[in-house]
Amino acid sequence: MEKITVKATQNPSIIKFEFSEFVVRTGNFEFKNIDDTANSPLARQLFYLPFVKTVYISGNFLAIEKYSIVEWPDVQDDVAEQIQSFVNGGGIILKEDEAPTAQKTPVTVYAESTPNPGVMKFVANKLLTKTHVEFKNIDEAAPSPLAQELFKLPFVKEVFIDENYVSISKYAMAEWPEITNEIRSFIKTFIEDGNTVIHEDLIKQTPQAEKQQEAYFDNLDTTSQRIINILEEYVKPAVQGDGGNIAFESYDENDKRVKVILQGACSGCPSSTFTLKSGIENMLKDMLNDNEIKVEAINA
Repeated sequence: MEKITVKATQNPSIIKFEFSEFVVRTGNFEFKNIDDTANSPLARQLFYLPFVKTVYISGNFLAIEKYSIVEWPDVQDDVAEQIQSFVNGGGIILKEDEAPTAQKTPVTVYAESTPNPGVMKFVANKLLTKTHVEFKNIDEAAPSPLAQELFKLPFVKEVFIDENYVSISKYAMAEWPEITNEIRSFIKTFIEDGNTVIHEDLIKQTPQAEKQQEAYFDNLDTTSQRIINILEEYVKPAVQGDGGNIAFESYDENDKRVKVILQGACSGCPSSTFTLKSGIENMLKDMLNDNEIKVEAINA
């Protein structure tokens, strides 16, 4: 049974409704009105809601842009329930084989600075991966053709890919104003040409991906599970916005030590130590009601 997850976007008028699996094999599809929806019965149904302005379908999500007559907190749960009921009832999301190529939107990529001066975030308007992954060098990048190509640029040091963005760590030999446009154009062209960003089947076999699976979570002790849930709900959205990620590594019940991995823009960031001690550690102490909790980044 399909479970829909609601996620906010940087545009307050647009909300994403994520599916557990990919619903579109290739391309992005945009529907501006009900007359455009011959190939998407789900989009057609959504346009009967008076506040729906535009429907986007791509990868593992459907996004809706609303008119200003409502606020998302008032209606998003009802919309998610409607989408979920439609899909679980056997409704067709998209007749992709019949969808004209004219509905595919061009790929846009923009650069965004991060708190880490050595890392730049490159954001695309389409889903790149469902499983975040970090590559320290080209030898590790076999599951990602995009990362492999990026490592061929002499100034690329590390590559982190998550959802719809790529965070790149550079060597000191180059300054961002000199290379940002080159990287942005390269990523844009790579995606537009239909190249594979990540082989998801290969990513699932990596140790990083295994720790993102439900089976790993289910085998942890209760405190570790609570820590992961806190990190996922309260910490990860903020660090993802800055082009990074924080991943749970372990919890030692004896010395109350939580070990985390900082990835992407968070790795080596000058403010990471302050964030860990003054932010995450205090939050865990408060929410777990345990003042002995210590947080340690094993690769900060």
